[in-house]
Amino acid sequence: MSPQRKVRILIGKPGLDGHDRGAKIIARGFRDAGFEVIYTGLHQTPEQIVAAAIQEDVDAVGLSILSGAHDYIFRRVIELLREKGAEEIFVFGGGIIPEEDLPPLFEIGVKAIFPPGESIQKAVDWVKNNIRPKG
Repeated sequence: MSPQRKVRILIGKPGLDGHDRGAKIIARGFRDAGFEVIYTGLHQTPEQIVAAAIQEDVDAVGLSILSGAHDYIFRRVIELLREKGAEEIFVFGGGIIPEEDLPPLFEIGVKAIFPPGESIQKAVDWVKNNIRPKG
């Protein structure tokens, strides 16, 4: 009997926003909690994020968005995952996203949004309770 693999999460920093401290902090928090984490680095396109998610066989993609382009970026990432037959990959995020923009994001398939100041432990607990590793 082989041990179950760890949950694999890709943390993406899409768009032109150059502020990645939050993305790095959450990536470290997830790693410290025992998840496997892949961080894409700054200025990634939705296409690059989805390609990396599929290549790395992740269970979830977490997007850090501070630029105001959250509607387009989440929509495009989910659209690309579906086009590539990878709609089982959960998509969640964090950053500066107005509360009134949350319902449409959830409607298109975003599973969770963590606003600035949210505890890392809350995000870790959400992953533990909602995402299962493949295989």
